[in-house]
Amino acid sequence: MNQQQLVDAVAATTGNNNAVIAEMVDALIGAITGAVKKGDTVQLIGFGSFSTGARAARVGRNPATGAEIQIPAAKTVKFAAGKVFRDAVNGA
Repeated sequence: MNQQQLVDAVAATTGNNNAVIAEMVDALIGAITGAVKKGDTVQLIGFGSFSTGARAARVGRNPATGAEIQIPAAKTVKFAAGKVFRDAVNGA
């Protein structure tokens, strides 16, 4: 499901038009992105939580030449599914 399909599904469920739902989805994604970017954890009870993590610098290999390359440290985004979401996916 892509973002437009999500907008269509929510619009069909709520009876609102797609433009309103698209703005709401964009606002939700923007709010989550902004909070996680600042280092906050966003917790949606029952669904899951979004947070940042750290990946250490490491040595990798160029697959074409086999030469070693330095891969710099980076921030990562973590998502941990909530119990209700996990249970729904697992059919419990």
